[in-house]
Amino acid sequence: MFDSIAVEGIIENALRRKLNTYNPEPAYMPFHTSLLGKDRMAVYSFIQSRNTNFGTAIFEQVAKEIASGVFEVVELQRRVDYRIERRRDSFSFSSGTQDAVTTIMNGLSTAETAPNHEAEMARISEGAQYGQPVKKKLTNVDVFLKDGNKMFLIDLKTVKPNKGNSNEYKRTLLEWASAVMYRNPDAAVETIIAMPYNPYHPQPYHRWTLVSMLENGRQLLVAEEFWNFLAGGEDIYHDLLDCFERVGIRMRDEIDAYFAELGNRRYI
Repeated sequence: MFDSIAVEGIIENALRRKLNTYNPEPAYMPFHTSLLGKDRMAVYSFIQSRNTNFGTAIFEQVAKEIASGVFEVVELQRRVDYRIERRRDSFSFSSGTQDAVTTIMNGLSTAETAPNHEAEMARISEGAQYGQPVKKKLTNVDVFLKDGNKMFLIDLKTVKPNKGNSNEYKRTLLEWASAVMYRNPDAAVETIIAMPYNPYHPQPYHRWTLVSMLENGRQLLVAEEFWNFLAGGEDIYHDLLDCFERVGIRMRDEIDAYFAELGNRRYI
C-alpha cells in the first residue's frame, strides 16, 4: 500500500540535506548573470547539481519505500558478480556468456534482431554452462527486487541517451543477467532500464536509440510503468507527484530564503 507520509519524509529529508550541504563550485558567468539575474542563476546552479544525484538521493530511496510493501527482498546498489570467499577475485561470468552477449549486441546494433527478453535470457543461460571464468568489474544494480524465485535488476536513468549510451545500457543489463546465470543458469531474471519520468510527456517515450535496444514495457519502464510496477500494479504515479508537490509547498519559504542568500554570493 502506498504510504504518502513515508514518501514525503524521504523527499523532504533529502532536499533539506542538500540545502544544508550544498556548496557550489565558483562559476563566474557574467554574461549569463547579466542577462538572467543572480537569483535565477542561483536556482539554475542548484538544479544542475541536484540533477546529478536526484537518482540516489531521492528516486532510489522512494523506489525502495514503495517496493518494500510488495517484494520479498528490496536492496539498493546490489553487487551481482561472484566473489570467491576470502579472496579478492571477482568472477563476473563465463566466456560462454560473454560470447552470447556479443552475439546479442551485434544482432541488435545491425537491426538483424529485435529486442526480446526471453530469447536473450535463453542464449545467456546456454552460454553460462561452458567456457572459462571471466573477470570484469560490473556496476552495481540500482534497485534489486526478489519475489519468490524471480529477480528484477533495475538500472535507473534520467537522461535522453544517444546511440552510445543505449548500447552501454543494454550491455549492462545483459552482463548483469550473465553474472546471475553464471551461478544459476536456470535463474529467473528480469533486467530493466527504468526512467522515473517521461521527458517527452505528453507524447509517448520515443527515443529510438533506446527503444531499438530494449523490449518496451518489459526491459524499458518509463514513468507510470515503473512506479506502478514497484507498487505491484497499483496506480500510484499521480499520488507520487502529489507528494513532491506537497513537500515543495511546505518548504517554499525555506527554499526561497536559501536561494535569496545563494544569489548574493559573488561568484554566482
